[in-house]
Amino acid sequence: MFKLPANTKKYVTLTAKAVGVFLLLLILCFFAFRTYFLEKGIAKVQQKLADKYQIELQVGSAQFVGLSGINLSSLRLIPQGKDTLLDLQEFSLSIDLFYALLGDVRLKSIGLKNGYFQLSKKNEVRNYGAFLGEKSDSTLAEPKVEEEEATATQNYAKVLFKLLKRVFNQIPDEVHIQDFMLKAIDEDIAVSLAWKNLLFKEGAVNADMQVVSQNQSQIWKLSGMAFPSEMKADISISSLDTSRLMLPYLSEKYKLQAGFGSARLLIKNIVLQNNELHIDGLANVQSLMINHPKISSKDVVLSEFNFDYLYKIGENYLSLDSSSKVLVNGVTVYPFIQFTNGPDTIYHLVLKTEPIAAQAFIDALPEGLFSHIKGMEASGSFSYRLDFLHNENNPDAMVFESNLQKDGFVIHKYGAANLGKMNQEFSYTPIENGRAMRTIFVGSANPYFTPLEQISPYLRNCILTSEDPSFFYHRGFVTEAFRQSIAKNIRTGKFKRGASTISMQLMKNLFLSREKTMARKLEEIVLVYILENNRIVSKERMYEVYLNIIEWGPNVYGIGEASRFYFQKSPDKLTLSESMFLATLVPSPKKFMWRFDKEGLVKPYLGRTFGFLSNKMLHRSLIVPEDTIGLTHLINIVGPARKFIIKNDSLANDSLLERELELIQNGGAREED
Repeated sequence: MFKLPANTKKYVTLTAKAVGVFLLLLILCFFAFRTYFLEKGIAKVQQKLADKYQIELQVGSAQFVGLSGINLSSLRLIPQGKDTLLDLQEFSLSIDLFYALLGDVRLKSIGLKNGYFQLSKKNEVRNYGAFLGEKSDSTLAEPKVEEEEATATQNYAKVLFKLLKRVFNQIPDEVHIQDFMLKAIDEDIAVSLAWKNLLFKEGAVNADMQVVSQNQSQIWKLSGMAFPSEMKADISISSLDTSRLMLPYLSEKYKLQAGFGSARLLIKNIVLQNNELHIDGLANVQSLMINHPKISSKDVVLSEFNFDYLYKIGENYLSLDSSSKVLVNGVTVYPFIQFTNGPDTIYHLVLKTEPIAAQAFIDALPEGLFSHIKGMEASGSFSYRLDFLHNENNPDAMVFESNLQKDGFVIHKYGAANLGKMNQEFSYTPIENGRAMRTIFVGSANPYFTPLEQISPYLRNCILTSEDPSFFYHRGFVTEAFRQSIAKNIRTGKFKRGASTISMQLMKNLFLSREKTMARKLEEIVLVYILENNRIVSKERMYEVYLNIIEWGPNVYGIGEASRFYFQKSPDKLTLSESMFLATLVPSPKKFMWRFDKEGLVKPYLGRTFGFLSNKMLHRSLIVPEDTIGLTHLINIVGPARKFIIKNDSLANDSLLERELELIQNGGAREED
């Protein structure tokens, strides 16, 4: 056995004793002066808050408890000239000594008792504005360019993992909250969340929360398990009774009503592997309800929404992995979403399903979203895949592919929208601004009804050219038109172009309202697909019905009425010029009178439209060069429409007319109404 020399051994022993005595004296000094250090620390924080944020920190008393605990009483945060941020009677915390000795300060426990934390905005003045960088007497320093550039080049995976780890490490092992309230005031809207008692101990979370807004007061129950050191959690929110929990603030601020029966968030793993961060878990919502005028006129209800997720974050990308799945009312969809930053900024979306039984899909449609399809009975199955890819540096190269594969899909019974009625004579009542207009009979009993073959070929071809050039060849949708529409809207940053086909316009007119809601648009898409892909009605009959029901002017419906209203002739006698004029009316028929100047003559801009349409029709062999001899936009209105003409020398409405010209030039990509 190795033995130290006597002198060395004596030296080591004396050194150890000296170090021990020094540490003991240091500990004694700390305990002797720790109150002084605490007071100095509080004073330093008070000065920093006052200088940097103009916030006064008030502390009634401060003292140590045990080895690592601190108690503060009468704690207040008061922004200068603004509402109080924090008013707390008792605040306590303790730190983990083991990590503290290693230089890593972690909270072991925290307690709040009798008080509130408040965020307010009144007359655009925020009591939390200083923390958001709002300028004050002492402005916040601007970030250095070097720091900004460094942040831009940081690894997404490492930065996010470091941030998540820091957040989870700051969650105490024990939290006890009594009689504490979170309050939010946004001008005249007030919301509060009050805890009578919240306890988080040994991984278990339990709390009853009273949620109060101007329209409601409910008790929410929070329960579950959380293990911050392992970055795992399983938390649920439910009601104490059978009522639906309604989200506060949204109704008053955005007219959005949203609620749920219960919700669960499960975080299984957060791990950094091979320079890629994985976050996987589960989110579940039962009895989800949403109501908003832009979504639907009715409550939209999902009985079950289940989201099994796996997020992958790499050096320059954020993605929802394709192994994730969304289960809605028993129907499963597999999503893939990825954002890549560099060298190009790319957005990629893929949605796909496995084969779905047609009836199972119909039964799974959310309540309030597909009222015209509910009740439909069908057999067979189908699968669907959507691919969307957008490169910000090359928006015109956008990928948009939509593919639905059906297997034995047959409709046995229609829902509220009886698509088959178009095969026979029927009555149609237009709806304008929610009000029913006069009923139109689509059939031989109507003297103005005009069979397709009795409508001038000029008119038929003009409408096709301006509204939907590929109507007789597509199956309800033009994928390329959708792609170009999305690309143009993204490129301009505005909704400048739609992608509506004649089939879609027909569905909207015959079976749906004109309300601008997501529900109406979704129903329109589904109904068009069913109509076109099951050959329920021939293309010729669809076009015939379309030309006989659409509006052509104030209370003028169908081409039979229109040709007489403007030109006092039957539709088979329409000239090329007259047909082109009528084609320009379709996007905005009620505004036809603004096409005329103070002399009652058609404005010159219409000549450009006629030239565009005639060139398109020549290119597609819909007319021959001889047809354009004598073509002029100076048409002569001789019918009852003449008395509606407004003789106006103002150019105030020319921008609107130019917009109509742009819509016609888009050809089959008309703007949504």
